[in-house]
Amino acid sequence: MTRSLRIVERTKAFFTEIGDLSYFSGRFFKEVFTRPFEFQELLRQCYNMGNRSLLLVGVTGFILGLVFTLQSRPTLMEFGAESWMPSMVGISIVREIGPVITALICAGRIGSGIGAELGSMRVTEQIDAMEVSGTNPFKYLVVTRITATTLMLPILIIFGDAIALFGSAIVENLKGAVSYQLYFNQVFDAIKYSDIIPATVKSFFFGYAIGLVGCYKGYYCKKGTAGVGEASNSAVVYTSMLLFVIDFIAVFLADIFFEI
Repeated sequence: MTRSLRIVERTKAFFTEIGDLSYFSGRFFKEVFTRPFEFQELLRQCYNMGNRSLLLVGVTGFILGLVFTLQSRPTLMEFGAESWMPSMVGISIVREIGPVITALICAGRIGSGIGAELGSMRVTEQIDAMEVSGTNPFKYLVVTRITATTLMLPILIIFGDAIALFGSAIVENLKGAVSYQLYFNQVFDAIKYSDIIPATVKSFFFGYAIGLVGCYKGYYCKKGTAGVGEASNSAVVYTSMLLFVIDFIAVFLADIFFEI
């Protein structure tokens, strides 16, 4: 096969997968508003994806706040602007760094877990057995997981931002003798609604993207047991790329509507 034909085939496969993913997304919106509603499974998934991710998100956010402040402080000191540290760190973490880093961390933990779990259920024919028994596997397995990630990720992002700001406050207290009260007063004075609203809105889309891609890759897993690892890996890669695309669109729209 010539190089041009390979490019054509890969392009065709790419757009085919985009179409399949769009159909998968449309089916989710159709199923999510129809009965029966699997509240018990939804709560279980929220616990698995939310509560069990708190430690990882908290440690990541704490280290992020420490490192970001330690790296930024010498540069600001050269210009005599270290008093701007709380507001700069607060705006940066709340507006961009916190949501993106937390979403990437959750894409690695949650997205890969969903892909591997549903992939193993597909290759062991558990999903086929649910279809034969009259159960709607899409409703029970996919809708609950996508809804759980959409609801839990904003909470995880808020938690990670708070821990990151606390880590930054510790550095400022030790290095600059800045009290915690003064630090957080400056942070809250600097943060505006135009910083919080776009970051919160896009966090829901981040969660939706993580759940959607993870469920799609796992639900249509093929190639036997080897496909489980491939589904888990591709879920993380595709989700990470999609998160950056969503982030760019969100920042572009926020710049138009909020004039940030």
